[in-house]
Amino acid sequence: MLPTIATGNVASALPTGYEVANSCRFNYGDSAYLTRTFGSAGNQKTWTFSTWCKRSKFGAQQTLFGTSSASDAYHLFYWGSDESLTHNFNGTVTNASSGAKFRDPSAWMHVVCAVDTTQGVAANRVKLYVNGVSVGSGNYPSENADMTLNSATRCDVGSSGAHYTSHMCGHYLAETVFIDGTQYAASDFGEFDEDSPTIWKPKDVSGLTFGTNGFYLDYEDSANLGNDANGGTDWTETNLAATDQATDTPTNNFATLNPLDHYYNATSNTGATSTEGNTKFVIASGNKGFARSTIGVTAGKWYWECKLHAVSKGFLGICNSGAEAYNSTPQVHAVYIYEGVPDFRSGAQVLTTGVASISTDDIMNFALDMDNHAFYIGVNNSWMNSGDPTSGSSRTGAISELFTTGRAIISDSGEMFANLLNTSTSGGINTSMNFGNPAYANSSSVADANGYGAFEFAPPTNYFALCTKNLAEYG
Repeated sequence: MLPTIATGNVASALPTGYEVANSCRFNYGDSAYLTRTFGSAGNQKTWTFSTWCKRSKFGAQQTLFGTSSASDAYHLFYWGSDESLTHNFNGTVTNASSGAKFRDPSAWMHVVCAVDTTQGVAANRVKLYVNGVSVGSGNYPSENADMTLNSATRCDVGSSGAHYTSHMCGHYLAETVFIDGTQYAASDFGEFDEDSPTIWKPKDVSGLTFGTNGFYLDYEDSANLGNDANGGTDWTETNLAATDQATDTPTNNFATLNPLDHYYNATSNTGATSTEGNTKFVIASGNKGFARSTIGVTAGKWYWECKLHAVSKGFLGICNSGAEAYNSTPQVHAVYIYEGVPDFRSGAQVLTTGVASISTDDIMNFALDMDNHAFYIGVNNSWMNSGDPTSGSSRTGAISELFTTGRAIISDSGEMFANLLNTSTSGGINTSMNFGNPAYANSSSVADANGYGAFEFAPPTNYFALCTKNLAEYG
């Protein structure tokens, strides 16, 4: 499956009238979550939970909001292992449209669970919404039932509570809101764009009535990601750090690696893993693997970085949409630097001129000039082959200029994507990509000229982070 944000699909870049500054990156392998025990029970018949979510992990049940106890009482709102969206109250299950699969890792979506068991019509007791559309179906709780959530017990965001501790969240969350005592509609949290009526966008929630236990997590304080911006009791972070604050949001969507466009041929049971919000990619030694960015470009000038956690074997560079993840040699469609013994490669062509050595913890620099069909690779802000990304049509030191077919690869192949892979089972690859939204701490943090992204080194003049705000202007 190819990446799902194509050039021109820049919904998150539309003027919203309301901007979301931050999200929180919940890494599945860290068992990261936020927890709070309410001091007293709120309205257990009527409440609303809303959050924006960018999915990163698939194939496992992952709770957005829930509680559970050793007595096997539970109340959960979660993504199922079959990628469904489910409200489950002690086995009474309401699904978001039976059979629907929600598995787009490239886009933000808005989900709402709105409960009011006092409703006489069963289907009105639990309403589920995805991007402003009512999608609930299935079973519903009995009339006037007291539900477990919003009682004076531990509740979790990103976990199932005290008992079902394996159902952790592996996504980005933004604008996480709980309303105690009111069953709100999705339109109270978002709205369709006036000029693009199929686009659902967030709006300011500060004017809503939150009730006794209501809360609003905006994730804007990296030192206190559990801060309740509504002024209530803060939530306690577990296995969350300042680096888990992200600028990837529903109003400015950054590129990540695409786990559905992700190949590995495992000769051991470790295979390849995509973690940290699909910014870190590891291919264990003895395995082959491939990963491509969620955003492809046909125009503009783009910059990203890659931190090398280990230097073994692997390719780092760009590929076009024709590179097949299941092809054992997809580098025929790309321009790369080969990681273990540095050289430049494009298909069968291998060149060693102008290559610099690389080491563990180095920061690789990548500059893609789609306007002049040129690609530049650097290490620690020193451009290889004496490259000058600002040279424009002269393409001074561009890696693509070294190959007889290099410019054709960029100019004749449609969209280009950031890419990494390993085609050898004699080594591995361990890298973190930084498209402007790193999951690691930079020693310095530099934005592009539009103020987007956080890079170790300043992007070359007129090069920009791969995010939808920039795509709308330059892509």
